[in-house]
Amino acid sequence: MNILVTGASGFLGRYTVAELLRRGHQLRTVSRSPLSWQHPALTQIQADLNQSDLAGALAGIDAVVHLAAAKTGDFQAQMASTVTATERLLQAMQAANVTRLIAISSFSVYDYLALSPNSLLDETSPLESNPSARDIYAQVKLIQEERVRQFGHGAVTVLRPGIIYGKEALWNASLGAKAGRTWLQINSGARLPLTYVENCASAIVCAVECKAAIGKTLNIVDDDLPTQRDYLAQVLPRLNDAPRLVSLPWSLIQPFSNLAWQTNKVLAGKLKPPGLLIPARLQARFKPLQYSNQQAKQILGWTPEYSLASALDRSCGEAELLAILHA
Repeated sequence: MNILVTGASGFLGRYTVAELLRRGHQLRTVSRSPLSWQHPALTQIQADLNQSDLAGALAGIDAVVHLAAAKTGDFQAQMASTVTATERLLQAMQAANVTRLIAISSFSVYDYLALSPNSLLDETSPLESNPSARDIYAQVKLIQEERVRQFGHGAVTVLRPGIIYGKEALWNASLGAKAGRTWLQINSGARLPLTYVENCASAIVCAVECKAAIGKTLNIVDDDLPTQRDYLAQVLPRLNDAPRLVSLPWSLIQPFSNLAWQTNKVLAGKLKPPGLLIPARLQARFKPLQYSNQQAKQILGWTPEYSLASALDRSCGEAELLAILHA
């Protein structure tokens, strides 16, 4: 297939491109920064989705994998890079009569306050009902998903990866919060919805190749999901500059967050509490939940190839993308 990949130079984008090439697809990529390697089946276009004519990039394309999104910046910056860029891509796809879209969303779109502790988060779980209580990333990803679903012209698959980890990305916000040289580990018994970057890239490619995925929304997580405690036990010995951990139990931090939030409401928002004391944000990162990849496995015929142990070995080894590409 002839496939266009946006956001190809990002963390997940690089592995997705490598997996698509490994499986014999012809690729065209659009990203602000070029990939550092070449391939006979790869054509790179260095461009900003908001500032470029996408007609040429979409000519002859069978499917689009849309990874481009902003993770940092203020609301306007993230809206431009995530939502406006998506709108321009969808308009260009419609003009070029390209119907197949694999859109990469996020677990951030779920309404964590609506879920009971230790319940199952899956594709049927409710989406965030009060986006203003969440961080900017969650707000714009919700809007982006809405725009994608309005793409009535297309044959769309929405994939929602959990926490993507891998080489140079072993630490994540669901492990706690930084306080100087100390890391506040919140709810160490909570399970992490992890997906190793190569496993996630494989799921994306399976979605590209799978007609049964059209019209589906699928969560992407690995099989063996560790708790914070178990994950840190394996990761900390592999880090050169590991932080000092201070554990805070969920039974303490959750009611304290609720109290701070209610107090702030009484004071008409004058306290301006940090993110961890905003219940919607706290629970999105640390609430104890269960996760499932059964829908993705059944529909895509996908199985995560790498276990947690083997993924960490690869992440801390010398394996590079070119080696993966030619495996």
